[in-house]
Amino acid sequence: MGNKKLQVWLPLLFSLVLIAGMFLGYQMNKKGKNNFFTSNRRTPLQEALDIIRIKYVDTVNIDSLEGRAIEEMMTELDPHSVYLPPVDVKEANEDLAGNFQGIGVEFNIFNDTVNVIYVIPGGPSEKAGLITGDQILRVNDSVITKRGFDADAVKKYIKGPAGSKARLLIQRGRQQLAITITRGTIPVSSVDASYMLDKTTGYIRLDKFSEKSYEEFMQALEALKKQGMQQLVFDLRGNGGGLMEEAVDMADEFLDGDKLVVYMQGANTKKKEYRCKRPGLLEKGKLVLLVDELSASASEVLAGSLQDWCRAKIIGRRTFGKGLVQQQYPLSDGAALRLTIARYYTPLGRSIQRSYAKGKKIYMDELWERYSSGEMFSLDSVRNHKNGKKFPNHCNDTLYEGDGITPDIFVPVDTSFSYENINKWLGSNRLNQFVYTFYLEHKDELNRFASVTDYTRNFSAVKLWESIVQKTAGDSLSVSSLSNAEKEKLQLRLKGMLARYRWRNSGFYQVINTDDPVIKKSIEVIEK
Repeated sequence: MGNKKLQVWLPLLFSLVLIAGMFLGYQMNKKGKNNFFTSNRRTPLQEALDIIRIKYVDTVNIDSLEGRAIEEMMTELDPHSVYLPPVDVKEANEDLAGNFQGIGVEFNIFNDTVNVIYVIPGGPSEKAGLITGDQILRVNDSVITKRGFDADAVKKYIKGPAGSKARLLIQRGRQQLAITITRGTIPVSSVDASYMLDKTTGYIRLDKFSEKSYEEFMQALEALKKQGMQQLVFDLRGNGGGLMEEAVDMADEFLDGDKLVVYMQGANTKKKEYRCKRPGLLEKGKLVLLVDELSASASEVLAGSLQDWCRAKIIGRRTFGKGLVQQQYPLSDGAALRLTIARYYTPLGRSIQRSYAKGKKIYMDELWERYSSGEMFSLDSVRNHKNGKKFPNHCNDTLYEGDGITPDIFVPVDTSFSYENINKWLGSNRLNQFVYTFYLEHKDELNRFASVTDYTRNFSAVKLWESIVQKTAGDSLSVSSLSNAEKEKLQLRLKGMLARYRWRNSGFYQVINTDDPVIKKSIEVIEK
């Protein structure tokens, strides 16, 4: 009987709830009433834009005005809060996602021609038959061999939604071929290199912290463990950061228990702690973390947590000093704000954020000032920055807040050669072209090397060097002004650049790490 009464009254109850909800929604949206979700109060900025739209003498692109107004507002905030126009949002998101949609090649532009320098294995281009050495002349109906075309312009033609078609006209030797490629989602690994330095010491270099970084890091870590790794050199030099959660997950692999990794807090953001959650793969064994002046954000989160808990030796140079957390908010026109919502603090409570009180330009220029002041070369100049609040850690080291993470062991920049001379060479696209051409001409010879180790030990870069010397005789890239130390450094770099065509970034770093003073110091520390 009770159930029957309920069946009769239930539709009426639902109707009453629905009517009440509609009435509440109407009242909340009535003009003049407070609204939980939107504000009816128009700001002076909105009023000004409306007046310009209605009254200005000429036609105005209001979207462009709004974008510039927002950009100007952001300059009054911290240096890391930025406005992303709609055209930049997709690329920025792809960088954090760790993938993009396209045909799956790497290319370089030599003599106004797009040259395929690498075809991603298993990707759309390889499936369609594209090979290293092909030259792309046309995409669909657009010729891309025009003078002045840069890499960004080319990407607009070859990238596109997964499943879409790209009809390519390519030059292969003396032949012109038409190839149709179905675009797909292309992964971009953030692990640049992973190999064994010796029988028990592994090495991993991480380029950034994207959505797939922890997963890729774990794959590399597990592979090294199978090869007998007992201790690790983890290289974060040049790593500008990314997603903090990925750094927290990596720290969890090194720290035991429920140790605090980092916490963040802001005026409008409640304190949030990030702690270890699971048994780690390398909680025991020696750990060395490499950093430099370009290691920032999530890199500093990881370095700070391991330094506070005495879990790793930090080796290298003082880090960038970015202790702010950004969150991205989409705007209605497809643009986005990456807004700083909190500061983050190491387990001991250190904020490593550099001061930006003098403005964004001075804040960004400070990196160059650190170079020109000699900090990269002198340990004394690093010590002079230890003026912040002191934080003793569990192994009786005294740590400091502000101005980044100061390494436990400082390794200065190598002064045995001129960086100006080296960079003049390495910054030349002609040099890239010489190495690329040499690779194509000697591919069979290079393919005979069974591994990077075999190549590093047995390949002499003399032939490559002599070829480049001959081609650059008498011009701005002449080697006549180079010292012996500079020549040796360049030859090693050229050998690494050549290895990249066969073994990608891992091959490059395995070669150049053989003469890296920071790597040498890391091995010394581990062997003690």
